[in-house]
Amino acid sequence: MNNIGNQIAINNSLENNIETRLEQKNFLESTLGQVVNTAIDLGIRALLPDFIDEQVINLKNNLFENGLKEGISKTINDTLELGKSAIGIFTGNFENIEQIQKVVQSGGIIDGISSLFENVVNTIENKGMINTSTSNVLLKGKDIILNSIESNIEKNLNDQINKSNNIKDAINNWKDSFNNKNFEKMEKEYKIIEKQLKDLIPIEKTIEEARNIEILHNLIKNNGNNFDLSQEQIELISKLK
Repeated sequence: MNNIGNQIAINNSLENNIETRLEQKNFLESTLGQVVNTAIDLGIRALLPDFIDEQVINLKNNLFENGLKEGISKTINDTLELGKSAIGIFTGNFENIEQIQKVVQSGGIIDGISSLFENVVNTIENKGMINTSTSNVLLKGKDIILNSIESNIEKNLNDQINKSNNIKDAINNWKDSFNNKNFEKMEKEYKIIEKQLKDLIPIEKTIEEARNIEILHNLIKNNGNNFDLSQEQIELISKLK
């Protein structure tokens, strides 16, 4: 490969790395943020069973609008970014979901949300949005909310690991089916890959494999399920092996 070709390859690699990093960041902030949101909602309902739905919604909105929402997002992002360095990730991307799980289990997210929750509860009490009695209940029962957050995050990441394993199996099955020129089985595995990938934390290697499979699969499909490929197309196949 000449210098121009090398530079193009380097640029493409950098662009893919940046794209995956942004996808990971957005996905994790959104997904883990929603998990935390749901856990806080359930925790409030458990601590304040006499509150009607409207009161719970108003209380949660007051918490979020006074710093809890932004604080949760920052806590998640900061913990994950610091955790990458701690476990030796210098590319900016998590390479598998187990690495994310290891960082989360370090406790940074829960510790950060714990301090944040206390500060925000005190803030809305000082503003007169809740009375002292409600504030005390929330602060004394904080661990119920934190335990709910921790268990729900762990469940979410375990679900992600299962999805990741399903995709890996489907990718391997697709390759076997391709080698056997069985397009019917390829189509079945391809649909599994498509479905699982939509809900999976973006992992660069998995995305790259899935995109290559997508190109080849549709190439064969649009060619009337014909497996007679050009040399260029065969070279692309070699990247899947």
